[in-house]
Amino acid sequence: MSTELPVLKASDFASDQDIRWCPGCGDYSILAQMKKVMPTLGVPQENIVFISGIGCSSRFPYYMNTYGMHSIHGRAPAFATGLKASRPELMVWVITGDGDGLSIGGNHLMHAIRRNLDVNIVLFNNRIYGLTKGQYSPTSPLGKVTKTSPMGAIDNPLHPLSIAIGCEASFVARSIDVNIKHLGATLKRAAEHKGTSFIEVYQNCNVFNDGAWKYATDKATKSDTTLELEHGKPLIFGKDRDKGIRLNGLVPEVVDLGKGISEDDLLFHDEKAEEPSLAYLLTRMRNPDFPEPIGVFRAVDRPMYDEELNGQVERARETKGEGKLEDMFTAGETWTVG
Repeated sequence: MSTELPVLKASDFASDQDIRWCPGCGDYSILAQMKKVMPTLGVPQENIVFISGIGCSSRFPYYMNTYGMHSIHGRAPAFATGLKASRPELMVWVITGDGDGLSIGGNHLMHAIRRNLDVNIVLFNNRIYGLTKGQYSPTSPLGKVTKTSPMGAIDNPLHPLSIAIGCEASFVARSIDVNIKHLGATLKRAAEHKGTSFIEVYQNCNVFNDGAWKYATDKATKSDTTLELEHGKPLIFGKDRDKGIRLNGLVPEVVDLGKGISEDDLLFHDEKAEEPSLAYLLTRMRNPDFPEPIGVFRAVDRPMYDEELNGQVERARETKGEGKLEDMFTAGETWTVG
């Protein structure tokens, strides 16, 4: 009997469900790139699971022809932890949004990342609550006028990648919904990483927050407002690639190349650095003062929670045997209640 996997196409990962996102939503692009990446991974469909919480992005599992779970608001990382720990052979994806993942789900997201569970977390960031019709979200900028902040948001916004690096995530990346080649390559790298991969995708909500990332997507501006990270290469950007980032002490600054400044004077990107400080610094570079980095910020090897957990279980079995549930119930101090 042949053990070779069937040759799959992107269309094999499309479910029979009608896609219920608004026309023009950036979610369509992310879904399309995910379906293109899946056949390249060599993983059987029955070994792939998508888990989501609540929100527009959380409809994702319905549209993938794999196993999936539409779970509780903000709790997708908790469901993913239980599934991956008990079924380590599965490839598990968590699909979340800036509201679902960083508001009610912030605690679960943080702990999944710091444990380095072998799952892939994709956070769609549109800086708004879309499903509930346009309230400000944890990533909405200061002053953002919405239905729940009619005089402008006064909450200091969260920055997903800064949080991930702060939790010492082993893989951190950012891409943009309309940059389809870059997005596909980023998803593939995340899938191939062992440990928690965290990917923020700048995603446009064309109904309630249209143009939130226009500076990073507009052809006229994106070469000056984004910087594509490449491991081992200097931080260079601009339409003519004549600008760069260097460190002035511990502070990054934008410089012009060719005016007494060469590429060797610039900051070189090292995604494999064990010390996360420079990766964190990159997450703090934001428009309009700096170009915003896209690509892989950090990719390091660390022990994985699911492997460590199952290793402990195996060692316990070797030393104590299989054990019985009844024995556990009656172990230690017990009381009889009359």
